[in-house]
Amino acid sequence: MQALYAFFQHEGATPAAFERDLFKSLDKIHELYITIFALLGDIHHVSLVIMDENKNKRMPGAEDLNPNKRFVENWLLKSLTESEELQKEIARHRITWQNDVDMVRKLYLDIRSSDVYKNYMAAPQGTAEVDRKFLIQIIQEFLAENEVLISYFEEKNIHWADDTFVAFNSVVRTLEECGATFKLQPLLRDKEDDENFMSVLFNKTILYRNNLQQIIARHTENWEMDRIANMDMLLMQMALAEVLYLPNIPVKASLNEYIDISKEYSSPNSKNFVNGVLDKSIAELKSAGKIQKAGRGLKED
Repeated sequence: MQALYAFFQHEGATPAAFERDLFKSLDKIHELYITIFALLGDIHHVSLVIMDENKNKRMPGAEDLNPNKRFVENWLLKSLTESEELQKEIARHRITWQNDVDMVRKLYLDIRSSDVYKNYMAAPQGTAEVDRKFLIQIIQEFLAENEVLISYFEEKNIHWADDTFVAFNSVVRTLEECGATFKLQPLLRDKEDDENFMSVLFNKTILYRNNLQQIIARHTENWEMDRIANMDMLLMQMALAEVLYLPNIPVKASLNEYIDISKEYSSPNSKNFVNGVLDKSIAELKSAGKIQKAGRGLKED
């Protein structure tokens, strides 16, 4: 959507250049994915530093001298900090949190003061699955929703404002799927198939833009085309391109996806408008026999 929007804003632009940028954006999401894991590793490091600071107090207490090590010995957290694969990716992308130690320290202190952390530390010895669930809960409740951290990511890369959701979901999915040791996962489940989907949708939306606009115009007779929000128009064009030119995707799945996107990126009334226009447009295309779906369970669409 972002790549198409940018393309249509540039007169005389060539699709190939914007398609290349589209695929480069995938690399940036992967970099953010690695950056989040690097942050987890630095949070673990800060916890160890603070533990040493407490031991070296002028008058350390019993808890300072014999600290609860459950957090620092969380097997999954330790495994990711010791992962050579992760360290290679961190080095490749030149990722570092050294200039933002104060932020990392505050994130850890916020986590440590939470009931989630206190309950985890006070509970009887748990299992590997308890450690996993705790780490995922920390990510979801204290990192993925942290406004300061999200703003930090946005400052690093303007596109990361929309990529954080995908990156954090990928981090959680990776942790959920780890076996005995930490292992990075590819951003795309089926790289070839997913990249083909992106390329086809991008190029077909451009190639058949006029035809798609004509279909939409027939079902917006009471609207002047230039008064329809640019984002609504783009989303409807993309939805129809997906329905017409990607035969292995169910019509309902496409329809639901674009309605959800309209809720996030367009006006409050866009959901109903986009839904209504797409329903009518798809009914027309079905009646004309122009929607051809292939694959198990798709032909009845």
